[in-house]
Amino acid sequence: GFAQGLVEAGIAPGDRVAGYVPNVPEAVIAALGSAAIGAVWSSCAPEFGVRSVIDRFSQIEPAVLVVVDGYRYGTKQIDRRQHVADIVAALPTLRHVVHIPYLDRNVGPRGSDGVEHHTWDALLLGAPAEHLTFVPVAPDHPLYVLYSSGTTGLPKAIVHGHGGVVAEHLKVLTFHQDLTPADRFF
Repeated sequence: GFAQGLVEAGIAPGDRVAGYVPNVPEAVIAALGSAAIGAVWSSCAPEFGVRSVIDRFSQIEPAVLVVVDGYRYGTKQIDRRQHVADIVAALPTLRHVVHIPYLDRNVGPRGSDGVEHHTWDALLLGAPAEHLTFVPVAPDHPLYVLYSSGTTGLPKAIVHGHGGVVAEHLKVLTFHQDLTPADRFF
């Protein structure tokens, strides 16, 4: 679904897909879908302010931004729609914004900003995955980008490649041979 939606939106290997999302299933789906087509994933939590997100994402020039309308802190709902609009306005490389209606299932995408807006469901339903195919990439091809804290200037982008991530997971899984199906490995 998501990978095929990216392909149909013209996203190619090496393009960056960024998420302004909490730890929700859609974030994992977006990261894995990006990896499947050779795109590079990066994310920031919606608790980040506009400047913090722009300081990070402007370095990688994303073509796609996956966003939520807000997040929950305990019982309080924090609206982030204006933050999203400000972030979109500050990232000139964006071609697509994918909206996950996290707080309000009735809120749809908005924007007259020259960027194509999609709902999460429309992107997935518009591109059914008949069979999942993976774009082969070199071991050093970027998989995802994380960032330093930014306490001594702009946050530094830290690129992790496909091969390095697989090797690291193999190392950890080899060391922890006592993992069972009931365990969680993250």
